[in-house]
Amino acid sequence: MRLKTNVDAAPGRSPRQAIPFLLPALVVLAALVLYPLVFSLIRSFFDASGEKFVGVDNYVDTFTDPRTLIAFRNNVIWVVVAPAAVTGIGLVLAVLTERIRWATAFRVVLFMPMAISLFASGIIFRLVYAESPDQGIVNAVVVGVHDIFAPSSKYPGVRPRDGYALTDAGYTAIRPSQAGDTISLPLIGYSPQQLPSEALPASPATADTGELRGLVWLDVSVGGAAGRVDPTERGTPGVVVEAVRDGQVVARTTTGDDGRFTFPDLGAGEVSVRLPAENFAPPFRGHTWLGQALITPVIISSWIWIMTGFAITFIAAGLSAIPRDALEAARVDGATEWQVFRRVTVPLLSPVLLVVFVTLVINVLKIFELVFVIAPGSVQAEANVLALQMWQVSFGTGGDQGAGSALAMILFLLVAPAMLFNIRRFRRERS
Repeated sequence: MRLKTNVDAAPGRSPRQAIPFLLPALVVLAALVLYPLVFSLIRSFFDASGEKFVGVDNYVDTFTDPRTLIAFRNNVIWVVVAPAAVTGIGLVLAVLTERIRWATAFRVVLFMPMAISLFASGIIFRLVYAESPDQGIVNAVVVGVHDIFAPSSKYPGVRPRDGYALTDAGYTAIRPSQAGDTISLPLIGYSPQQLPSEALPASPATADTGELRGLVWLDVSVGGAAGRVDPTERGTPGVVVEAVRDGQVVARTTTGDDGRFTFPDLGAGEVSVRLPAENFAPPFRGHTWLGQALITPVIISSWIWIMTGFAITFIAAGLSAIPRDALEAARVDGATEWQVFRRVTVPLLSPVLLVVFVTLVINVLKIFELVFVIAPGSVQAEANVLALQMWQVSFGTGGDQGAGSALAMILFLLVAPAMLFNIRRFRRERS
């Protein structure tokens, strides 16, 4: 107060003297903020050509366009989920790392994604969530874990040459068999180089009375007759074979290293030999993360990874300003760490948490680059947000800057309350 009195009382001092210093900043502010804002407002009342005044028609069309309604829905999802998730994760990590020696290094690592542009981050996450396990690290991990508990089939895409009909349960022989028969099951659609190392040369089987025998082998038929065993051809070990009678599986066995199998004691009556579908099921390739169902959650998870460092930095600064006496007094009174966190730390941090949350809300309302880069063209409409819709309408295939300006004004009206809230809070704290 004394400093303010002295300044006000100093002779020759006038607020007008600050105008020459503020003028360059005011000119830049007017050129980059005020003029575009006023121009967009006026432009939103004209048609695509900018010559015909259409009033509020652009705004009416905006709220009746299905694409814009999807963008509104997605923005609501973003506002509800993303800022709260980032603020919560940032709070937990900031509190957990407060007392460890390498807390600064940990926070620097988490803050590093903020140094990368959102466009570059979008390219990274487009590769991270790629469908092919050879490219996408997420699907590579998912496939690896899946194969530990449910190994893939040894012969994906293989099929019998002739005489078998494909059903939901697998390939079933068209002609029935019975005890004493010997059957051959030539397989095709597989490379000989991919056969298991334990595969032995195939040789025809001979059945004894009361049993059914057969041979399953990879019929390459290069230089030989199709459907006949050639000297260079090998059996297919580990193939499951079933004997089915009246729709019920009466016997089940697995081929040996030479491809042979045996059904002893089948009893009287005919059976159908079946190769279950599990033998030839394609390998598990993960999930389609960038598909229509998961595209918005995937993009939100990418944004959470990028912005968590921002939240940790601000919340950690707020933690350092909390009086340690209040925390120690609560511990002395017998409060557990959870009670200290819930009843002391969080209430004292509430102003910082609110500022972080509101800032993140402003950020998600303007989200554009991640959606534009991560979402493939086929599902971009499903992941659409207001900022992307504004760009597409104005400069994309739409080319209607009147409707795009209307979207820009709507987006400004959505962002403005959060901005004003932060400004008022900052002024209140300074006073």
